[in-house]
Amino acid sequence: MPIDETLAGYSDLAFKSAIVVYALVLVLLIVQYASARTKQVVERELVPVGGEKPPTAPDGPGKITETPRPPLSERAGNMAFSVLFVAIALHVLSIVLRGFATGRFPLGNMYEFVTMACAAATVVGIVFMRDARYRSMWVFLLVPMLILMFLAGTVLYADAAPVVPALRSFWLPLHVTIVSVGSGVFLVSGVASLLFLYRLRQPDGAEANNILGTIARRLPDARMLDRLAYRTTIVGFPLFGAGVILGAIWAEAAWGRFWGWDPKETCSFIAWVLYAAYLHARATSGWRDTKAAWINIAAFVAMLFNLFIINMVISGLHSYAGLS
Repeated sequence: MPIDETLAGYSDLAFKSAIVVYALVLVLLIVQYASARTKQVVERELVPVGGEKPPTAPDGPGKITETPRPPLSERAGNMAFSVLFVAIALHVLSIVLRGFATGRFPLGNMYEFVTMACAAATVVGIVFMRDARYRSMWVFLLVPMLILMFLAGTVLYADAAPVVPALRSFWLPLHVTIVSVGSGVFLVSGVASLLFLYRLRQPDGAEANNILGTIARRLPDARMLDRLAYRTTIVGFPLFGAGVILGAIWAEAAWGRFWGWDPKETCSFIAWVLYAAYLHARATSGWRDTKAAWINIAAFVAMLFNLFIINMVISGLHSYAGLS
């Protein structure tokens, strides 16, 4: 099927626009984060002039109650989340247009994989971080996501084109979609564990002039962060496991064997084992705090190693990065 260059161009434009809008969301969230403790005066006392009787209001003589103005942090946060949905819409639109432009499922190279994983991370963040107490955490989720999207649009970018013959299979949307969505879930989980460890090192009693302590105090409490990491891993673990199993079935159909200890397969298995170890440690007394969090972070590092180093440096049967 020929490539629709017009749709491909619109897809790229939507992707770039999404990055710009995500960056705007990040700026608004930083403003919200920095001004979280600003207080506003919501009423004022009228002073009589020349002995005149001051105006009255339903609340009582001598006082007018003004309409309370939301603090800057609340206004910036509300604007950020309104704009966030615009960014997500542009992000998803870029994926859909890429698929129509190429006439295939848009997961044939690293650019498309990272784009899908970042979209999944944003959607998962909205689902699991609806509570207003998680709002400050979005700053730390959007930073790595924007870095990944920038890398996808520059270093990892591949022009819209048909996939190599080995990927022309109905297993592609099943296997790669599940793995990419699982990777997005693990991004949220990894950030939550990192912030959990940071929060523990900067308790609420830190001195006000300690900037690290101030940053930490505006995060959700450590238990909430730990719970978020655990809940998202519970979702991502079976997804990633299903993706690995479907990949093995595809490998048997394509290469005549289920498992061959290819570098990609090996690293995926290591990451899966680490996430299994995290879930086990999280449920084990004596391991469920910092030790479990470090295992979760190690698992996420293995995921990043699998995505970048295995695809870009180590050659194997899964070398479909789409990079020249």
